[in-house]
Amino acid sequence: MTIRAKMLSVICLIPLLLVTSLAQAERIKDIADIAGVRDNQLAGYGLVVGLDGTGGQTQFTVQSLKSMLSRYGISLPANVSLSVKNVAAVSLSANLPPFAKPGQNIDVTVSTIGNAKSLRGGTLIMSPLKGADGRVYAIAQGNLVVGGFGASTEDGNRITVNIPTVGRIPNGASVERPAPTVFGQEDYLVWNLHRADFTTAKRLADAINTAVGAGAASAIDSTSVRVNAPRHLGQRVSFVSLVENISLEPGESSAKIIVNSRTGTVVIGSHVRVTAAAVTHGSLSVTISNVTGVSQPGPLAGGETVVVPNSRIEVREENNRMFLFTPGIALDEIVRAINQVGAAPSDLVAILEALKEAGALRAQLIII
Repeated sequence: MTIRAKMLSVICLIPLLLVTSLAQAERIKDIADIAGVRDNQLAGYGLVVGLDGTGGQTQFTVQSLKSMLSRYGISLPANVSLSVKNVAAVSLSANLPPFAKPGQNIDVTVSTIGNAKSLRGGTLIMSPLKGADGRVYAIAQGNLVVGGFGASTEDGNRITVNIPTVGRIPNGASVERPAPTVFGQEDYLVWNLHRADFTTAKRLADAINTAVGAGAASAIDSTSVRVNAPRHLGQRVSFVSLVENISLEPGESSAKIIVNSRTGTVVIGSHVRVTAAAVTHGSLSVTISNVTGVSQPGPLAGGETVVVPNSRIEVREENNRMFLFTPGIALDEIVRAINQVGAAPSDLVAILEALKEAGALRAQLIII
């Protein structure tokens, strides 16, 4: 039996630079969004019919079917129990884009909420999609596109490919009401950065002031920049088109090391530095082997033959060299030094953690 101390198994070490040393200009539309101009989530409930015996038989499915039939003038006695296998109760979800107008179409995702086995070949009956305020913003209906399928036999064997209980209806919902927006209701617009950074926010405000005029923009915090804008909608659209195409150099990210404990991926930023430190890396292996021996007495000795277990313990330590980190050492030098002693990516994680505990690591170590 071999007992070996093992650290996190790193599948892939990516010395990826979070920010390159040569900064590149980016457009404002690629690093920021206008506050209030966003998608809105819609949700609904409906029935999918026309399934080939893969529907669900739950109480709420039967109740929903009876309710739908009653709306079409078909009344069923209260004591009648329906047994249907071609109907499934489903949950609907969709995203309503900003400025979507009545009559435009959006995609709908359909998911089973009962015990239906597959939605393949089904058709969604007209169902409303509501927003968080409870108002109907779209109506969904149409044939489902299902990427998965399943098959089963009478003896219980079953095979499933992908997920047959989730489908989509491309352009399956018609917008009935536009989402509320504040665009054009204020004398200013607010651009929100995708990644909060004080330096980037200041540079964004400075770039807009240079292109539009002094005093047009001001940074509110590390995320938001307020920009004065015309009230007239036509002029505001032209103004937004001008601003969102302005280019600037975003601020560089802080020094970070990110370790994904699930996949074993290590990402090291370009600004990671360490102070002076000496590091030695070794691997200690303890091997315990059991050897079974037989003790047999001599002829006419009158003894008994017995089994005697013998244990053997062997300790082996690899003779790895110590390496020295000089103050301010950069990323490429860290990787080069560790590669020279033959350390694996998992050893790099252990070394970084040790440097952090020793106070020699000048970076934020994040484990996700």
